[in-house]
Parts: sequence; C-alpha cells; structure tokens
Amino acid sequence: MPTVLSGRALAVTATATALLATALGAHTATAGTAAATAATTDKVLVIGIDGTVLDRVKAANAPNLQGLMAQGLTAKSTLYANPMAATSSGPGWSTIATGVWPDKHGVKDNTFTGKNYTAYPDFLTRIENAKPSLNTYAAADWEPITSTDAGGPIFSAKVDKRLSLKGDRDGYGTEDPKIAAAASAELQGQNPDAAFVYFGQVDGAGHAYGAASQQYLDAIGRVDVMVGQLLTAVQDRPTYAQENWKILVTTDHGHTDAGGHGGSTIQERGTFVIAKGAGIPAGSVRNDVKLVDVAATAMAQVGVNPGPAIDGIPLNAPDDNDPFDTLRPNLQARVDETGIPAGVKGFTHTPPAGWSVDNSKMGTGGVTEWAGWAFATDEFWSQSQRDQWRELNVRSRDVFAVADSDEWDDKSHTGSYDSTLITPKWAVTGGTTGSSANLTFQTHYHHEAGQTAQVLVSYNGGTPTVVKSYTADAVAKAESLTLQVPAGATDVQVRFRYAGTNNWYWTVDNVKLG
Repeated sequence: MPTVLSGRALAVTATATALLATALGAHTATAGTAAATAATTDKVLVIGIDGTVLDRVKAANAPNLQGLMAQGLTAKSTLYANPMAATSSGPGWSTIATGVWPDKHGVKDNTFTGKNYTAYPDFLTRIENAKPSLNTYAAADWEPITSTDAGGPIFSAKVDKRLSLKGDRDGYGTEDPKIAAAASAELQGQNPDAAFVYFGQVDGAGHAYGAASQQYLDAIGRVDVMVGQLLTAVQDRPTYAQENWKILVTTDHGHTDAGGHGGSTIQERGTFVIAKGAGIPAGSVRNDVKLVDVAATAMAQVGVNPGPAIDGIPLNAPDDNDPFDTLRPNLQARVDETGIPAGVKGFTHTPPAGWSVDNSKMGTGGVTEWAGWAFATDEFWSQSQRDQWRELNVRSRDVFAVADSDEWDDKSHTGSYDSTLITPKWAVTGGTTGSSANLTFQTHYHHEAGQTAQVLVSYNGGTPTVVKSYTADAVAKAESLTLQVPAGATDVQVRFRYAGTNNWYWTVDNVKLG
C-alpha cells in the first residue's frame, strides 16, 4: 500500500506557489541556459477530477487549479446525452482516454457493454504502441480506469505501470491522498513520459451534497492540494530544466446543484479542459475545445501522431479558421424561446463575411430564433428542447449553422420552412478536361418524412445541381463529398437547402473545400 506523503509535500508552500508562476516547461534564466545546451524531453501529465463543475472550481479555495487557469488555457465544453451515452463516468473517461466519442468507443453507461477499446485504445496504449521506449503511468481509485473490475480497464495492460485502488465514493476521498502520494513519488523519482492521475472525491461530494454545497467546494479544495503535490513533484524532478511538460486537467461530466448526473441538462453535460505548457497563452479562453482533444494533445506532446482515427484535435494544432466561429461576439440572447436561460447569448441570423442565407421561400412568423438558417452554439440550441438528439451534435465546435423546422413551428406562422445557406464563391481549376475537389463539413441531421435536406453546387454562376440528399439520419457525422469540377470552371458555390414544417433539423459546421 503506498504511503502518504509528508506534510511538506501535502502543503501548498510559498515555494510551490512561486513555482506555479513560472509556467511549467519554462525555466529560470539559469535553467534556460542549461536547457539551451541540452536536448529537451517532451512529457505530459493528465489529471482527471471526477464530476467537477468549472464554475465551482472558480469559486473554491483552489489556488493550484486557478493558477493553472491563469497561466494557461481554460475551455468549457459540453457532452452528449442519451441515446449516444449517459453523462456518467464510463462514457466520460472512455471519451477522454480514447479521444473518440461514444459512437466509436462504444461505452454508453457504467456497465461498459459494447466497449470497443480494441479499435479505439486509450492514449497511453497508443503511445506504447507507437513508441514502446516511452514510459507510461496511470493511477486511479475508480477501478474501471485501471483495473479489470467493473468493466474496465479503460487504460489497458500495455501501460507500463498502473495503480488501481478502490475508492469509497463517500465524499471524503480516503483513497485520493494515497493516489496523490504514489503518483507524486512516480513523477518526481521515476521517469514517466506520459501519465494519467485520477481523483474521485469531488464526484462523491456532488452525489452526497450537491454541486451547490459548501461540501462540494471543500472537496475541490482538498483535491486542489493534491494537484499541488503533483505539480511540485514535476517541478522537483532533477531533470526538470531539460524537460518540456504539458499539464492538462479535465473532468468526465458535471453535476446538478442538488447532486447527480447521467441526464441531459446543461449542468450534467458541462465539462472543461485546463491546459498549461509551451505554446499555450497565459490566461487564454477557448470555446472550440472538446474532451476528445485531451488524448490528441497528450499524444502529440510526446511525438505520437493522433491520426485520423480519433475525433480529437491537439490544442497546439493551427486554427482551422472556421468562419462561423467569428460570429461569437455577435451572438444574441433568446427572443421567443423559453427553455433557454435569459442570460445565454447563443444565436444570430447574420452570416459571416462572404456567406448568405436565402429566405425567399420561407414562411412568415414562427419562432424568431429559427426563422431560416441561424448560427448558434450548443449551449443555446440544445436547451431549446432537450432529449430530441440535439445533444448528439458533438462533432460541431463553437458556433455552427442550424436549420430547425421543429422549433420554428412552435409559434404561429404562415407557409412552410424553406431556407438555403450559401457559401462564398471558391476558386477551382477545371482546366480543359475537368478535375475534382473535396468538400468536407461536420453535419448532424435528424430525418423525418416530409422534410428535405440537399447539398447543391454551382460552377461559374450556373444552375445549382444536387450532389447530396439526406433521406435518413446522419448523426454527428464528418461528411466528405467529392465534387466533379467541369472543364473551364473557375469558381464553385455550395448551397445547403433545408425544407419542412414541424419536422426535425439539420446542422452544418466547418465547411471546407480542399
């Protein structure tokens, strides 16, 4: 049984606080000189804190977590809900570990029935497979993460060293200090290149007392001390000056104020990623980060290409310049919708530069927010009506385009829903014999008889022709369409036309022509 560290290691000392002020991976002038003459070793530590609400972290006595936020990135995010998966730990930690959504890794609840870790292994296993010389480590006191008990392990036996303890989930986290002590000793005295460390007591406090309670804040404070232990252990490594560490902190799901999770409320679906390290601006905030990005970032940090098999994107990857995301400063609060909290700003009808919306065939009236193609966030749109698969739109990021005839129909109107989203004209080269181009986008389409959803293209201002019609559900899909560019074409324009009345909806995001 691992021993608990001394009071010195448990305390958040002035020295540790000062060290926090020097970004992990950055060094003093003396250390920087030494690092300049030595090879830099890239390393990553992922800290998982079960069932933690970001706003409560901000309100708690949590100087280490708040210090990481001040010195790095803070990114709120939202999860799926049923029928993709419940907002529970099995799907949450599987998503974090594998870097793919539940429709790929197969875990829908804490029974782990349908798990597909063979096709989508955890990031430590992927690192071992790609670079077996690297040292990997995982420690947790929820057995399925590192043990074969209860449906696990999420982190496979390929991981070099795994510590599994049985957490009590009583809200006091008696096993968490043991995890912190053992992991700190490993981080400081051994040589892990990629590590995952889990703490469970915040979730226990949420279940016992609710996320709005003082006990929940106290649990965050206790875990924050242990996070400080891990940070101090990393900084006290004898080779720290020659190392480039990236630290990520995340959670698997949220909690309601009264306590509990598993459902589709925005409180239960709320998650976050905190990240600190080279290339991450201090005090930065992003709205396009998802839980699947944790695995991608961890792999990229140690030189392992995540590849196309996973849904995550490394945090340091170049911005894809999605034009819809530029609309965030212009988003408005609700007008007719009543289920969306009044303070949430999350929709606009004004398209980004170069784009347009043709509502010449739209009926009049209806719910203002959805009168033709709109641009919205998940937090806004999914709360317009829960448990109708809107929560499943996990592959859209930040702001996306949405046509929703179901919600539009909730207020009196004349005519039917018929709206077309139109891209700018993009340059193509048809040449003398024609060519091809690849149109990609993220889409989430819920089908019902009586509605139509079409992708149309036109070249050189000609008549639009249909290249894709949706006649069945396309749930959270990454779409790729090959366009046959005719000879002589110099530009192409794409249209997304959706028509229906009191049917379902269609979302589109990150539209690119390659």
